[in-house]
Amino acid sequence: MSVASSVLVPYASYLRVYEPLAAFPEPERSHWARYARRPRTPGAQEELRRSLADLLPTPPVPVPVHESGEAFVAHLDGVVVICPWRTRLRGWLALEELVAEGYPGPVLDAMLPPVVRAQVTADHERWLARNPDARPWIRTAVWQVPVRWFALFGDEDRQYEPGVRKGGAEDEAGTGGVGAGRAPVLRYRTTMAQARRRLARTLRALRESIDDGPMTEGLIEVGRWLEEFHPRALVELDFGGLVHVVPEEWLAEERSAAQLAEGIAALRAGDGEAAGEAYGRLAERWRAIRDLRFAN
Repeated sequence: MSVASSVLVPYASYLRVYEPLAAFPEPERSHWARYARRPRTPGAQEELRRSLADLLPTPPVPVPVHESGEAFVAHLDGVVVICPWRTRLRGWLALEELVAEGYPGPVLDAMLPPVVRAQVTADHERWLARNPDARPWIRTAVWQVPVRWFALFGDEDRQYEPGVRKGGAEDEAGTGGVGAGRAPVLRYRTTMAQARRRLARTLRALRESIDDGPMTEGLIEVGRWLEEFHPRALVELDFGGLVHVVPEEWLAEERSAAQLAEGIAALRAGDGEAAGEAYGRLAERWRAIRDLRFAN
């Protein structure tokens, strides 16, 4: 088994947008139409494996030389919807975030030598000059699900599949270890129209009740991103590798979208105390997950 193929999905969550074929210009539309007819398309674990393979050489390849022609495929009301990986673009954006986090110079240089970072930055700047309106279909958060993401979903959008323990070799959807079986899946899915309506209601309740703050600013930023996509798209929140961090009992009881909706409803009703308590419980729940990042 190769090193890349035996690594677990990282402890990250994903916010994805799947668009109908009509949203893509030619020749991309025809490419995705053919792609969606394949008997099997790669999943999130396969995307991770390909990305990790680029980090194994010396020096590493933090951003692919060519853009990926792969995508996630789903169906919404019988219509095929596509979420392009855009691995190269997301690699550039992730590198920008890594540098912005302020890692000590020696640590950053050990992970990615300065000459590699300089070349990647120059490539990105040249690409942006030709593609000023480019945006990713996938957003990633490490060691958490940002609370603002739950504003897009209702509890009825929740989809949970318990894990399956079994012997034998690793399977494609599994955790990556021999005999581990299939990992649990937790995600939310809704239409773009519903996501936008919920976000607008949440934003309105916040603005009418409290001063602008990080939550409001974050919702505005997510709303601007959603506006870039087709109105009949599918929006998905996938807990991704976070399912490997917490017990299955935690996942089975996870109701963050409902908790946030409870707090917003209290805010609209003028009950600031109840709203604060609901948000406090939700924030503490996710703070405990983020703190695992520093556990040994």
